Amino acid sequence: MSEESNRADVSEKPPPPNWILQHPTYQHMKSLEVEDSAQVHVAFLVYMDLTEVRQWKEVSCVKSPELQVVLLEGREKEGAPVQTVLPLPAHRSLSHKSIRQVLDRGFPMLLCAVASDSTLVYQRMTDGLVTPDPPAGPFQDLGRRQHRKRRQKH
Repeated sequence: MSEESNRADVSEKPPPPNWILQHPTYQHMKSLEVEDSAQVHVAFLVYMDLTEVRQWKEVSCVKSPELQVVLLEGREKEGAPVQTVLPLPAHRSLSHKSIRQVLDRGFPMLLCAVASDSTLVYQRMTDGLVTPDPPAGPFQDLGRRQHRKRRQKH
């Protein structure tokens, strides 16, 4: 039995190098020379989510020199309009001016907050106020009177 365990120890290989650092897209993001390495890391996580999980098309990386961030541009599906995604670590603050600079690029914008556990939360940002879509489902307007309760006199 000890021979088998020795063979198992010998056959174990060292852990592979960090594949993220070797990925061509990560290397490209690093070559954009963004000062915040945490932002580059979350941009790569968002890139992988968009391309591998959500199957976005034509996703590319561009640097925003004003904000010193990596932005992602891509299409949700073939023929859809290009959207800009701003990936940010969840702890990093964001100003109105920063949002305006991304919106001024002319594409619809998604903000993607990335938590320390790699949870991704997307928020669509718009230029101005947008009327929400009506609720979907079998809802009926019961009128205001049916919701009112009469005050009881004590």
